[in-house]
Amino acid sequence: MTNDQIEKFLSDVTLDKSPVQISFKTRNTILGMFIKTADYAELKSKNFWRIVNETNMENYKKSGDINLARIFSGMEFTRLKLAATEKI
Repeated sequence: MTNDQIEKFLSDVTLDKSPVQISFKTRNTILGMFIKTADYAELKSKNFWRIVNETNMENYKKSGDINLARIFSGMEFTRLKLAATEKI
């Protein structure tokens, strides 16, 4: 996906709060949360995104530690879908 497509999707999502189901070209689908950090604009311009995986979401919400996130290339995304919030 292009960063414009991802940005359009994220305009309807609350960053740092909303879980998103992310499908990839070459890996399994994950549930993650896009986060906004100091380098958000720079990463976005290169179509890279910081995402906290489902297993680290609670810890991230408590600590705000960006080391719990991983950086993914938006070109590997095939589909983004807002996840059901009752899991979180």
